[in-house]
Amino acid sequence: MNNLLLLILCFIAGMLLKRFRRMPDNAPATLNSFIIHVSLPALTLLYIHQLKLSGDVLLTGMMAWLEFGLSAGFFWLVGRWLNLPRATVGALILVGGLGNTSFFGLPMVEAFYGKEGLTTAIIADQLGSFFALSVLGITFAGIYSSGRPTAAQIVKRIVLFPPFISLLLALLLIPVEYADWFSALLKRLGDTLAPLALLSVGLQLRLGHIAEHRRNLALGLGFKLILAPLAIYLLYVPLLGAHGQSIQVTLFEAAMPPMITAAIVASEHDLDPPLATLMVAVGLILSFFTLSAWWYLLGGV
Repeated sequence: MNNLLLLILCFIAGMLLKRFRRMPDNAPATLNSFIIHVSLPALTLLYIHQLKLSGDVLLTGMMAWLEFGLSAGFFWLVGRWLNLPRATVGALILVGGLGNTSFFGLPMVEAFYGKEGLTTAIIADQLGSFFALSVLGITFAGIYSSGRPTAAQIVKRIVLFPPFISLLLALLLIPVEYADWFSALLKRLGDTLAPLALLSVGLQLRLGHIAEHRRNLALGLGFKLILAPLAIYLLYVPLLGAHGQSIQVTLFEAAMPPMITAAIVASEHDLDPPLATLMVAVGLILSFFTLSAWWYLLGGV
């Protein structure tokens, strides 16, 4: 509960700082850069090192990749049908295809499933969402950005993406025991991710943009909060026969609201930043209701 209160307070603080012009115009870009280059790599190095693999790890890790694939196909079709701008389609794919499985997902999983559900949640987050962001997210952000980068340029962006580098390094360091001071350092740096990310979202939020983006906002959140987790549920439970708490937590993570870091990447590539920010902010609010519904529905899995 304390983690959720922190998210809410930082989000509101960002809105108030923007409203009273207490932060420079480039503050969100500065915060986003710190998150990408410091906070997220530290969190990855810390949590990947603590992973304990389970029998359902493949299904758990693949969830985010499947969800992103569904997002890419769905919004490509919607974009052609509605004749949406490329930047808007890119934002919908990126933000609608990646869930906030970390600093919102982890406390929500602990609240609904207890500490025993956190191992599955960490796998879904680190090997799923953040790995998918590092590879698929950066690839699609490059494809849909105005620059139209070449394949070589996209590969270079992936390889040089700080969270991707830290993920590979963390996997290599799993057999190595961290010194206590190093673990403490990573934790302190990683702890900055949640408050800074919500502060950045609050600084960028323009409530007046809701009416302008209401159709695309409804499409993006309808897919992320309802359609995508429903599709993963149908694949994992009726078709593959998966069940148990690890699968419940995996499906619960699939229903998380849009990932803030995905919105940051979308904004950095100029993929409809107002829509990306709105999807994160409104999605966080709506998810308190949708996640409660999903937890109830998943009780029999």
